[in-house]
Amino acid sequence: MSATAVRVHARLFAIQRELAGTRDVALELAPNATVEDGWAALVERYPMLAPGRLSVRFARNGEYVDAGEPLGDGDELAVIPPVSGGAGTSSDSQKDGKPGPRRRILELRAEAFGLAIIAELADSLATPGDGAMVGFVGRTRETPGSPAPGQEVEAARHADGSVESLEYEAHDSMARRTLEDIAQEVDERFGVRRLAIVHRTGEVPLGEVSVAVVAVAPHRGAAFAAARYAIDETKARAPIWKAERFADGHVWVGEPARSGPRDGKPQG
Repeated sequence: MSATAVRVHARLFAIQRELAGTRDVALELAPNATVEDGWAALVERYPMLAPGRLSVRFARNGEYVDAGEPLGDGDELAVIPPVSGGAGTSSDSQKDGKPGPRRRILELRAEAFGLAIIAELADSLATPGDGAMVGFVGRTRETPGSPAPGQEVEAARHADGSVESLEYEAHDSMARRTLEDIAQEVDERFGVRRLAIVHRTGEVPLGEVSVAVVAVAPHRGAAFAAARYAIDETKARAPIWKAERFADGHVWVGEPARSGPRDGKPQG
């Protein structure tokens, strides 16, 4: 490779990380290389990654991009496998105005938290003008979810088993940026300026809380719509991966990530 080579830091997560046996890969690519060229170089080095092409997305320097986008020297190329949650549904509601200050709590936490987090977050967000607090809590259940593409055989092997815990892995900086985008969309769509999204990382035992969302607003309609939108978009877009752990193995679950809102409305 010539002195004009494009040097890229590739990062692998979840299924791709396990298949390749590494998280970080240094690539030297030709000038004018694209994201797709970076993927091709990864597959040349780790052929076992090839079957995942249809279900992966890509991020350049923490932002989702199409495969035809160019790569520059020093760029980070993240391969985004199917993310942790289901598709879900959501609907817009009438904006409620924007009274009071904007307050956001958007965190990834390795430490365990319980149901009390809803009250903790609501108390931190609420103002005297707020009459509605809507919270959502997700917890680890024993029944398996839908396997990520490529995990069907392993999922079938555990079909009669019970989930013992979940293991969450995240692209930290990109996940936090995605949560910021979602919070901004909640503000613009529903007029809800006070929102919390807190997601666990690492191992989460059976029955423990893995994610909490709290939306606070003057009226309940906007708060309900904001909380629903926030959890659905977090599950569909945030680069957070979930493995269901059984007594004798694990299965990655989820669907290919969306790079933006389902309806294509511009992000803030």
